[in-house]
Amino acid sequence: MKVTNLFTKTSKSAPADEVSKNAQLLIRAGYIHKEMAGVYAYLPLGLRTLENIKQIIREEMNAIDGQEVNLTALQSRAVWEKTDRWTSDKIDVWFKTDLAAGGEVGLAPTHEEPLTQALTAHISSYKDLPVYVYQFQTKFRNELRAKSGIMRTREFLMKDLYSFSKDEASHHEYYEKAAASYHKVFARLGIGDDTYRTFASGGAFSKFSDEFQTLCDVGEDTIYLDRKKKIAINEEVYNDETLKTLGLKKEDMEEVKAAEVGNIFTLGTRFSEPLDLAFNDEDGKRRHVFMGFYGIGPSRIMGVLTEKLADEKGLVWPEAIAPFKYYLIGIGDKGIQKCAELYEKHPDLFLWDDRAEARPGEKFADAELMGIPYRVVVSDKTLAENQLELTERKTGETKLLTLVDFITKLGQ
Repeated sequence: MKVTNLFTKTSKSAPADEVSKNAQLLIRAGYIHKEMAGVYAYLPLGLRTLENIKQIIREEMNAIDGQEVNLTALQSRAVWEKTDRWTSDKIDVWFKTDLAAGGEVGLAPTHEEPLTQALTAHISSYKDLPVYVYQFQTKFRNELRAKSGIMRTREFLMKDLYSFSKDEASHHEYYEKAAASYHKVFARLGIGDDTYRTFASGGAFSKFSDEFQTLCDVGEDTIYLDRKKKIAINEEVYNDETLKTLGLKKEDMEEVKAAEVGNIFTLGTRFSEPLDLAFNDEDGKRRHVFMGFYGIGPSRIMGVLTEKLADEKGLVWPEAIAPFKYYLIGIGDKGIQKCAELYEKHPDLFLWDDRAEARPGEKFADAELMGIPYRVVVSDKTLAENQLELTERKTGETKLLTLVDFITKLGQ
C-alpha cells in the first residue's frame, strides 16, 4: 500500500467526545471511524489489523476441529421464543425491528438458538457427533451506555464456537482442549503472559464458567490472581468456598484490574431440549445433545492491545497482527528510487510513504502513530554505503543494514 493511495489521513487530535485511549489513537491513526456512540467502522488499516487477529484465532479453532460457518444477523422470533429468550426481560440488550410485511425480527446478540435449530437437520445419530462449529459474526447489543472505545460497543465482532457432544464427559474433554487453544491464541497475539484463565459465575449452566482476563489498567473487571499458579477468580465468585474448591490461599491472591477477552462455559441441554436437538445413542435411546460455548472478541482484543501496548507516540502493534511489517520512507532522489524498487518486489510487506510534499519528520511521526513494527529509511546518504536504516517501533532501536542483508531478510 502507498500512503498516497490511502484515503485515510492521520490527525494530531482525537474527537473531543472520545475519552478512551484506544479509540483516540485508532481514530487519530486512521484505523477506525466513529459512526456514533458505541459504533465504529473499520478503515483499511484497521480492517487489515482486525483480519490478522481473526486469522490467528481461525487457525487455532481449525486446529481443534472447528468448522467455520456464517450465520445470519437477523433472527426469527419463533426460534427464540422456544427457548424463552425473546422478551427483553430475559435478554435486555435486544435490538428489534418490525418487518414491512408484518412480524418482528431481532439483530442477534448471540447465536445459540439459530445454530441449534439448524443442526436438527443434520444430527440424528451418535455417529453424527461430536460437532464443533464456529463463526466470526457481528453481534448487536443495546448497551445502556457504550464506553471504553472499541472494548465495549453496541455493534462488535465476535468469534463464537459451539460444541455439540453426546454426553457431559466428552464435552468436558473438548472444553479443556478449547481452553488450551485459547492460551495459544493469546500467546500468538502477544498477550499470553498477561492473560489468565479466570473462574467466574456459571449462571444457570454450571457452578463456574471460565473467563480469559488480560491485565489492563482500564479493564472493567476486578479479579484476584495467583501469579504462581496462573489462576484467577472473578470478584463475583471470590469467597472462601471458591478458594477452597480451587485449592488456593487468600494470602497468595492479588487484586488487579483486567479486561475480559474470551470466555467458555457449559450449556448442557439448555438449548438442545427446547429446540429438540437429539440423537439415538448406541443403544437406540433418544438423548439430547450436550452443548458448550466458546467466545473471543477480536475487535475487543484490538482495543485491549492498543491500551496495553501503545505509548506516547502512538500505536505499537505486534508483528503478527500489524497491517504491514515495514513503514518505508525514501529521502533524496536515489533513496526514493530504491524504495520504489523494494516496494515493487514486496508490496504486501510495505506501507510506503511516497508523499512528495511531506517532510521526513512528518513521515517519521506518522510511522510511529500508526504503530508499524519497523521503519525503513533509505536515503542518498545510506545508499552511498549500500545501506539503509531500520528502526524497531517497540524498542526504538535503530541499526544500519546492508541492502543485501535487508533484501535477504524480506525473503525469510
